[in-house]
Parts: sequence; C-alpha cells; structure tokens
Amino acid sequence: MNDTKNPVSNNLSLIKQQELLRMEYEYEKAQYLEMSGKTSIEKNIQTGRCWYPVRIGRSFYNSVNQYVIEVFRNPSEVEESELEPGRSVCFFENRGNERKFIGNIIGTISLVDENRMLVVVPAESAKTILMNAENPGVQLYFDETSYKAMFAALNRSANAKNNRLAELRDIICGNVKPEFRTDFPVRFPWLNKSQERAVQKVLGVRDISIVHGPPGTGKTTTLVEAIYETLRREEQVIVSAQSNAAVDWIAEKLIERGISVLRVGNPLKVSDALLNATYERRYEAHPDYHELWSLRKNLREILSSKDRHEPSKQNRIYKIKNRITEIEIKIDADIFAETKVVACTLVGSANRVLERKYFNTLFVDEAAQALDAACWIPISKVNRVVFAGDHFQLPPTVKCMEAKNEGLDITMMEKLARKYPDIVTLLNVQYRMNSDIMRFSSDWFYEGDLKADPSVAERTLTSLDYPIEWYDTRNMEFREEQNSDTMSRINKEEAELLISLFENLVQTLTVEKIRDENIDIGIISPYKKQIGYIRHLVKRNKLLRSIKKNISINTVDGFQGQEKDIIMISMVRGNDQGKIGFLNDLRRMNVAITRARMKLIILGDAETLNHHAFYRKLYEYIRENGKITELEKEKDS
Repeated sequence: MNDTKNPVSNNLSLIKQQELLRMEYEYEKAQYLEMSGKTSIEKNIQTGRCWYPVRIGRSFYNSVNQYVIEVFRNPSEVEESELEPGRSVCFFENRGNERKFIGNIIGTISLVDENRMLVVVPAESAKTILMNAENPGVQLYFDETSYKAMFAALNRSANAKNNRLAELRDIICGNVKPEFRTDFPVRFPWLNKSQERAVQKVLGVRDISIVHGPPGTGKTTTLVEAIYETLRREEQVIVSAQSNAAVDWIAEKLIERGISVLRVGNPLKVSDALLNATYERRYEAHPDYHELWSLRKNLREILSSKDRHEPSKQNRIYKIKNRITEIEIKIDADIFAETKVVACTLVGSANRVLERKYFNTLFVDEAAQALDAACWIPISKVNRVVFAGDHFQLPPTVKCMEAKNEGLDITMMEKLARKYPDIVTLLNVQYRMNSDIMRFSSDWFYEGDLKADPSVAERTLTSLDYPIEWYDTRNMEFREEQNSDTMSRINKEEAELLISLFENLVQTLTVEKIRDENIDIGIISPYKKQIGYIRHLVKRNKLLRSIKKNISINTVDGFQGQEKDIIMISMVRGNDQGKIGFLNDLRRMNVAITRARMKLIILGDAETLNHHAFYRKLYEYIRENGKITELEKEKDS
C-alpha cells in the first residue's frame, strides 16, 4: 500500500486542523479561567454559568452505581443557563468574596430541575467535604478530555503509514479518489427513489459515501435501512455522531427495528430509554457479574488486612486477580459478541472499552455538525465511512471567531461533498412542510431539487390560512439592546408583540382545538437573551400557560432535528446601520424556517434585515406566496 501520493499535502491539512483546534482550545480555556478568576460570582449567576449560594441535600447511588448528591439554590428568575445535564462542574466556597475551589471535586450534572440539580461526584467523601464548606457554590468546569482525544486522533492520522487509516487519510485529504464496489442493486419498495439510491450507494461504497438529508427528507429512516442492510453483510458496525442526543436518537430507532445496540459512553449523558443498552448495564446483567463482584470485595478485604504481605495471602491475591481478569475478559467478549451496533459519540469512540476494537463500517450521523478532528477518532477503527447530514443546516459550535474565520467550522462532510460529488446522494422528497414553507429553502440552499410529498404539500391549519407570514416591524421603532455580560441581544417590544400575536392565534384556533388535536407550537429566536425574555412573558400569561405542554421555546440550535405544527421566529435585530450579526449565519436560519409543518410566522424589521440578500429574497418570496403585514406604531391622540 502507498502511504500517500502527497505526504506534504496530507500533513499540511492535518497540521492546519491541529492549529485551529489549538486556537479553539486556548480560547475556551481562557474563557473558563476568566469566569473562575476575574468574573464576579454575580455575573456568572446572571449568565447561567454558576449557582450560588447552594445547599447540599440528600445523596444516593444511581442506577449505574454512581454516587449522586443533590444541590439546591434559592428560587431564581435567571432564564439563561449553561448548567445542563452532561456538563462538568466544580464546587467552590466564598470566603469574604475570595473564591476557593473545594477539594478538587469535579462532578457531572445528571439532572437540572429549576432550582434543583443532581451531580455525580467521584466518591462519597465529596459530600462530607461539601457539607463542611463555607458558602458553597457550583459552576461550569473546563473538561479537557474531548480535546485530548481529538489532538491524539489528528496525530495518529498524520503519522499513519502502510495501513487502512493512511489510505482513508489520502482520500479525505483529497489526494486519492474514493472507489465503489460492483454491487447488485437491491430494491426497497417502502423507500422513495432517492432514499433507495442512498442505501444502494452505501452498500456499494468501498471507501466513503454521503447521505445528504435536507429537512424532513427521512434521513434517519434511510440511515436505519442502510445500517440494517449492511448488517446482512457484516457482523458488526459502529454508529456515531457529535452529540449524545443524536446518538441516542439513531440508537433508539435501530432498537425499534430489532437490532441489538450497545450504547458506549457516560451513562449520565444517555437518555433513560437507552440505559439498559449501556455497557455498564449489560456488564452488571451478565451471569458472571455476581462472582466478579464477590471476588472484588474479597480482594479489597485482603488488601486492607494487616497480614496482607504474608506468602499465603500474596498467593491468594495473585489467584483472585487472575480470576477477576478472566471474568472481565469473558464478560466484555460476551457483550460484544451479542452486539450488532456499537453506538457512541465521536469523542466517545475513544472510550477504553473500544480499545483494540475494529469495525468494517462507520456511520456518522449529523456529520455536518461534527468537528473535523472529532471524526478522525473513530475513522482509525474502520475500513469505510458513511456520513449522513446536511451541511446547509447547523454547523459545529466554534467559540473562537479567529478559528472559525479560518475554517474550523467547515466539516469533513462538507469538504468531501464539494470535492467528490459522485459519492453524495441527495434525499429530495420531504415529508414535513407545506410546499409554500419548503420552497424558499429548496430554491436557496438545494437548487430547487426538493419536493413536498403529496401527504404534506397542501396541509394547513385552516382552509383560509396563509402557511407563511411576516410581520414587518420597521415602522414600530423597536430597537435591539445588547447585554454587556453575555453580548446576547434582546428586543423586548418585539417579544411582547410576539406574545400578543400568539394570544390572537390561540384564540382563533381555540384552546380546545389545540389540546384535542395536540397542535404544537415552537417559538425560536437566534438570541438566548430574547428566548429568556419570551419564556418570562409566557409564564406570566394565563392563556398561554393553559397550553404550556404544547409550547416549546428555544434557540435555533435547540430546535435542530425538531418539527412543530406552528413556528414563530423573533429575529430581534433592529438598527439604523442594517447590522444583523449572528443572522449572517444562513445555515442556522435554514434550520429555523424549516421546522414548521403547517404555519411559519416571522417577526422582524425588514428594513434592517433586507440589507442582506437572503432576507430580502425571503421577504419578496413571502410577499408573493404568503402574507406580509406592515405594522404601524399607534399615534398618540
């Protein structure tokens, strides 16, 4: 095997990724140090990165034998929060405004419920330490584990020689064209033609294939079918994605199809529905686990005894350790022998239980949200790769603007799709949106190739309804404000108008109809500060509280993968300079405008937004195919 046709090119490409990743790492670490040292506790509370003061409640072992402590804060009106399940946190105490970290206790959040949090800590001793702390608090912690795994993967890939990883690197870096096998086409009459083509291409690919799934086109359905058919030809595959939520979603669909799935990763970050599929649960459920547990207990007792150095005890220790190793190897082998799909995040593929494990095929879902460096981690374990996603929707999260501007958010999938269009299959029939809602996105992002399935093409809330509307606030003199702490933006008047329009919509449809037909409504804004204010207004509104189970309010990122009958979008920006900042990211706006099944409502200052060609075209499209309402400020009498 040739290691490379152009080793300099390969190394430069990977060295560039290392440089950009280093910039992101340094930026995120500096932010954490700023938060921990210079930023006041009060500011960290307001930006949702800290709870203070806190009270330590009860403690217990959870279902996967991890020690959990309960943490309470005083009732808070702060809506923004970065303290979410799966995030790492540390504890501190406040002694006369001097912050001191407590005993290097690093925990992982397993639950956040308004003013209550459950945190998994390393040992029972943590509770005693925290109970004795003076004015304790909890804040986000900078966990370097992911970065270490990504840097290691980039180094491993750059240095690969005379192996399959070196061949895949050459293809991905653009020096060798990917190949397909000759494969007899299999028919799938329950799929549409583009989905069928995608599965056929997956089965025939030797190196790399891409399933390009725009909003509502059944990407998950297609991917599950491709995995199912691949398993008719291979013993086992690995399925991965950038986020735990994406991994859980595809894993649940595979289990519904009757496929044996092993979920590898931190159980705290796994959905409840998949707990029984985790490695830890499978391990504990093994018939030999009881003997293993007894042996481990016996070993601890001997090692803690005073006469542990006596020859007879040393011999006993040696035999117990050997038996423990035998059982551990057997349990691990049995678990993987019964598994058809190993499911984990991209970073999770570096988990110790996957060391020296090798697979023929890797499926990467939501690949357009995955950092290039993260993809290299599982690629080193496989022969071929199938990417699935949409590079016209949400990009990876990159916090360092310099790294972003130099291309850190351009994903491996996007680069491959541009370089090798022959490996891409576009799914072109969508099953979510009314055709009027779909068409603008199709024309702007997908060259007009999308079409609405007849089952959804003409679907509306009422026969007289416009599927897409824009309430133009240019004459309302609404103005955005910027939060000095978070740099997020808010437009209170626009939020209040949205609530008023929302009330009118509910009254028109009636609460009874919404409940009986389970009509769901999503409210989206690109800005967290605006989302926080809208949530506050909804909580105060008696009519909207009566249907709170039917309402979801979140940022664009929070709505990725979701769909609602009605979507209302608050654009926020309103200024004389035509500056739209964050709204320049059109991929995020593509996500926002394609969440609605039957009705899309946009609120925004068209004069500000129309400085950008995308929003100007969208405004014109809605004028021709929907309804524009130009609002006027009421004059004083």
